[in-house]
Amino acid sequence: MAKVKVHIFLKPGVLDVQGKAVEGALKGLGWCGVADVRVGKLIEFDYAGDNVEAEVKRMCETLLANTVIESYRIEVG
Repeated sequence: MAKVKVHIFLKPGVLDVQGKAVEGALKGLGWCGVADVRVGKLIEFDYAGDNVEAEVKRMCETLLANTVIESYRIEVG
């Protein structure tokens, strides 16, 4: 059984509306040094199959990430 983490973020150049909102809120609360905030998502699961990296990549390309606008990074532990 493998512990899998998939980190998904918008690709550079894609407007991150959530990131801009978080950045504005942090600055409004006094953290003026904050810049270029990007918001992503983390998906964690256990996987009991073979070829974990290859299968998780297939999952990302098929369902978990919108590869037109998102990039992803896989961690297997």
